[in-house]
Amino acid sequence: MKHKLIMLLAVVFTSSIVFAQRGLPPKAKTGTVSYTNYPRHVDFLPSLVKYLKVPRGWELRVAASGLGKPRMLEVGPTGQLYITRRDAGDVLMLTDKDGDHKFEDLVTVISDFKEVHGITIKDGWIYLCNNNELRRYPLNSDGTFGAMEMLLNDLPGGGQHPNRTIAFGPDGMLYISIGTLCNDCKDSDKEAASILQVDPKTWTRRVYASGLRNTIGFDFHPATGEMWGMDNGADTKGNKWPPEELNNIIDGGNFGYPFAYGFNKVDKTREDPPGDTKKEWVENATPAVLNFKAHLAPIAFKFFKDSTHIPSDFNGDALVAWHGSWNSKKPVGFKVQRVMFEDGIPVRAKNFLTGFLAPGGKARFGRPAGIAITANGVVYVSDDANGVIYAIYRTQEL
Repeated sequence: MKHKLIMLLAVVFTSSIVFAQRGLPPKAKTGTVSYTNYPRHVDFLPSLVKYLKVPRGWELRVAASGLGKPRMLEVGPTGQLYITRRDAGDVLMLTDKDGDHKFEDLVTVISDFKEVHGITIKDGWIYLCNNNELRRYPLNSDGTFGAMEMLLNDLPGGGQHPNRTIAFGPDGMLYISIGTLCNDCKDSDKEAASILQVDPKTWTRRVYASGLRNTIGFDFHPATGEMWGMDNGADTKGNKWPPEELNNIIDGGNFGYPFAYGFNKVDKTREDPPGDTKKEWVENATPAVLNFKAHLAPIAFKFFKDSTHIPSDFNGDALVAWHGSWNSKKPVGFKVQRVMFEDGIPVRAKNFLTGFLAPGGKARFGRPAGIAITANGVVYVSDDANGVIYAIYRTQEL
């Protein structure tokens, strides 16, 4: 009898632990309607470029085409453009030899980094990452790479969001974006759904900010040095919610995921966290600064940083690449917008590159992904659906 009682207590105790870990189900009955709507893909044709629109005083040109699925972009120290291609597992180097905003030369600088995505350059080194590895290579004088050095090989598994991005901050630290491993869950890995800070002296790391579902695009404001990032909201929660959000990413900040989105609006479909309620848990979260439509799917986010040959009021503003929806009743995104900042705070967005989505939203011939901005104010945008790099530059005197 004594042994049976002990076993019964053990079962009850174990069940209590499991129940506590999972949290309590939501009290209110909730429901959402999920749409699946993929605009029909149209292959790139030069004749379609005339439908793309940029602001007055700017011009758009096809800088390169036939590149497969180019993703993230980085400008090299002597003007080369580096492109990561996660599907091919390689990095391309493109060179515009005569300054006509068209690339005449293409070199594959590495071809053995499976699912490579993030890229950045600092102090003569080029840094690359995939879902679990961070590597660096010395840059040769001709822009090619020297011998690889492995820095980290134990980042969280990719799961549903393996597209890591990296950048050095004004503090000299390296930052890595780690998306959630699923669509909508409380990750067991504390490094998932976060921004990591890595010390380049020791290559030790820590969670800098958490509660970020998938902040692929982030950058540092040129005047304040603050980190800003565009976070992707969850899918299959409705046509208009949750929003895509722009966050001021601060050290120690928790930005709400998976229990809240946007301006700390609680996700009523979620269970309560263990030992707490969603409402109480969210009270300590950091709200977004600016919300955008659901399902726009932000990828790159880059600031204009004292570039020449651009209007002075562009400096301190940012560009975001909206990759485009699949989970919206009416397709949204498929464009690049300028996010306007006033006194270091984002206030609104306006179109910068549009025309990929056909009127009515039934077809599209491009999906903006990566963005790079040169010191001369040339904006490069990658289209990873049709393998094109676009150059956008000023044509009118300032």
